[in-house]
Amino acid sequence: MVWRVTGDYLTRIGTLIRTARQHRGWSQAQLGEALGTSQSAVNRIEQGKQNVSLEMIARIGEALDSEIVSLGYSGPMHLRVAGGTRLSGAIDVRSSKNACVAILCASLLTTGRTTLRSVARIEEVYRILEVLTSIGVKSRWTNEGRDLELTPPAELDLAAMDVEAARRTRSVLMFLGPLMHRANRFAIPYAGGCDLGTRTVEPHLTALRRFGLEVATTGGAYHASVEPGTPLDRPIVLTERGDTVTENALLAAARHDGVSVIRNASPNYMVQDLCFFLEKLGVRIEGVGTTTLTVHGVPEITCDVDYTPAEDPVEAMSLLAAAVVTSSELTIRRVPIEFLEIELAVLEGMGLDYDRTPEYRAHNGHTRLVDLTVRPSKLTAPIDTIHPMPFPGINIDNVPFFAAIAAAAHGTTMIHDWVYDNRAIYLTELTRLGADVKLLDPHRVLVQGPTRWRAAEMMCPPALRPAVVILLAMLAAQGTSVLRNVYVINRGYEDLAERLNSIGAQIETFRDI
Repeated sequence: MVWRVTGDYLTRIGTLIRTARQHRGWSQAQLGEALGTSQSAVNRIEQGKQNVSLEMIARIGEALDSEIVSLGYSGPMHLRVAGGTRLSGAIDVRSSKNACVAILCASLLTTGRTTLRSVARIEEVYRILEVLTSIGVKSRWTNEGRDLELTPPAELDLAAMDVEAARRTRSVLMFLGPLMHRANRFAIPYAGGCDLGTRTVEPHLTALRRFGLEVATTGGAYHASVEPGTPLDRPIVLTERGDTVTENALLAAARHDGVSVIRNASPNYMVQDLCFFLEKLGVRIEGVGTTTLTVHGVPEITCDVDYTPAEDPVEAMSLLAAAVVTSSELTIRRVPIEFLEIELAVLEGMGLDYDRTPEYRAHNGHTRLVDLTVRPSKLTAPIDTIHPMPFPGINIDNVPFFAAIAAAAHGTTMIHDWVYDNRAIYLTELTRLGADVKLLDPHRVLVQGPTRWRAAEMMCPPALRPAVVILLAMLAAQGTSVLRNVYVINRGYEDLAERLNSIGAQIETFRDI
């Protein structure tokens, strides 16, 4: 019996199969072999270009050990949270999403093979991988799906770029820097990602223009043209100390023939990780961790590279906030302390009771790690406003977690999220779970604690960090909460519900039939 459905449903089924296959770490050929069919047939199914029988859907689900391709599970993913329980035990921080996507883009700089260890298996990474494979890069998951090998072709097929995948992530902007060394003309789609208001790309274009890249933004795409050999007669001063802006400038400078000085650079964690990766490609960089980077470019890079991205400080902050709002004793291992020291100092001033181990090095040989043990604490609101600052200040992505923490503290906390247009607005969703959060303007909220959390059913906010903040508050709320359509969380966190369950949470994943 063949299940004949519309093209739209076939496309959705194909997308689910592709995601499940990638999660398993299989190639299309491996899945084809398990099903007794060809790689091309699997490719047609994943593209939604072939009708599939009920039997085939069941066989795919069995082969991939995944309910995601079972009949009736093609809708968005939701979470059902039984809250009010304390967490306990220990949990490891996983590799940085933001570092992984930057390094995936940087893999285009070398004609050799790139092996990345302990790669974050998240939607954002999958979208970049889909773009890379669409232009000819061969990818292979190894070591039981924990590591990733990338092998570029002699010539990239930029005309075949997966436009749909590219539009779903803002990280695709970081293709501009490396692709200018691979083609004199190319186009990439307008970038997407979280809904955080208007974010201009002009700082990227201003920086890359100095390397000979001109971009016309028309027809839903960035149309780039490159003037090879453009000399740099003075330092590049970034008009915005942004992370991806700095990374794009680094990617352009890596193969620029000569020395590039980048001023007002971001020294944030993902930028440092990218610098360490580029150094393994033979690019010498002075000033890593400062706002001035001096890059000694290498015009041709042909070497193979093996690299392990560092752990994610924002995930570490998420886990720390989970312990605080649930009044739990929890050990968080492999915390990149250099990028959480200000946050911890603020929390210590609020009364947080915690211990930390001596420092040790991450697998990249550079990033400083510690293990933190957090205990139930009676917190009081901080005297000063919580607001982000460039590193080493409070990380922009860690600010939302202070909303949930402030709701658990005694007193009134002002949070000023001045970077993004809409993100503070999403924090007011905590009121549906019992918090007292007042929106003063699009950038400022006033949080009054402590909170008697209550369960609720809600749609997931369209911004990653506020979405996780809502989930953490649900952990603290007595009763059963439902968070619907959590794709945005899967963009930035690997198996978050499952991992929280490993330390005592009660979260069920489900889909509408």
